[in-house]
Amino acid sequence: MSTLFDWGQASGQIEIKTTTSWEVSVASRVGRLSGSVVQRRALTRRAILIGASSTLAAPSTIRAEQPFRFGLTPVFLTSDLELLEALQHYLSAAMNIQVQLVLKRTYQEITSQLISGLLDAAWICGFPFVAYRRELELVAIPVWRGKPNYQSYLLVSSNRDASSIADLRGDVHAFSDPDSNSGYLVTRALLAERRAKPQDFFRRTFFTYGHRNVVRAVAAGLAQSGSVDGYVWEVMTETEPELTLQTRPAWRSPWMGFPPIATSVGNGRNDGIVRLRRALIDMPADQTGRDVLGLLRLDGFTPGDPALFDSIASRVDLVRALG
Repeated sequence: MSTLFDWGQASGQIEIKTTTSWEVSVASRVGRLSGSVVQRRALTRRAILIGASSTLAAPSTIRAEQPFRFGLTPVFLTSDLELLEALQHYLSAAMNIQVQLVLKRTYQEITSQLISGLLDAAWICGFPFVAYRRELELVAIPVWRGKPNYQSYLLVSSNRDASSIADLRGDVHAFSDPDSNSGYLVTRALLAERRAKPQDFFRRTFFTYGHRNVVRAVAAGLAQSGSVDGYVWEVMTETEPELTLQTRPAWRSPWMGFPPIATSVGNGRNDGIVRLRRALIDMPADQTGRDVLGLLRLDGFTPGDPALFDSIASRVDLVRALG
């Protein structure tokens, strides 16, 4: 049985609702969904690898006011609590305001809270950023390997001979999240180009609600193939090579805009958002910021340009046209 917990009740700073036993969760999903295709849920992403030294000090001057609520989706490190605490300390000190991190299991939960104003800002995915473009405003975009871009991979076992989506017909296929660009939309658009839908093409599909879980599903043989964030797979290749060595990318997508930091439309010039954007962009100039970026394998953050997400918008249009 998976366990639901809320760390926020203990700490008062970080609110987390997620499962702690992924293997059981996925096995349960496979059993429930046997022989059928998961239907896309209403609104439906990403992750964070964080870390920092244990010598972090609390900010010396925190204003006594309502905390700034920053949303995140779960990722793939098991030491998330310690890592999230480090990010919280960095942002609180750099912004000179108390920052509360809110972590949910699905992109849908984070996106809906962001749009409804329950969150001040969140690290979301390019898919919901495009799908709710009228309701959201860009704050910053991570820079990875010198570019604000990443790719989606179609993942298979390391000993399998496959090089395109056509080779995956009839597979049991693992998606990450219904609102994930790299973990769902890209593959959905590839099939739309062939006038096909997942239920027509794959024997069975399921959602793992985490890119790391897609890698584990393919490595363990729970899925014959999977749709995964290329950045996550590449970082895992550094941190968990024993796992990713059991898999390989059969296909890589064109480069797309990296999952952005966003806020509700009209908030971009608010004091808290201005402080957040500056804290993110200044991260490489601070030792704690550099520690966090090092564990994220990111170079930093840039203000970015919404046009970076035009290719994702094109995929959304393609999928919608097929119905």
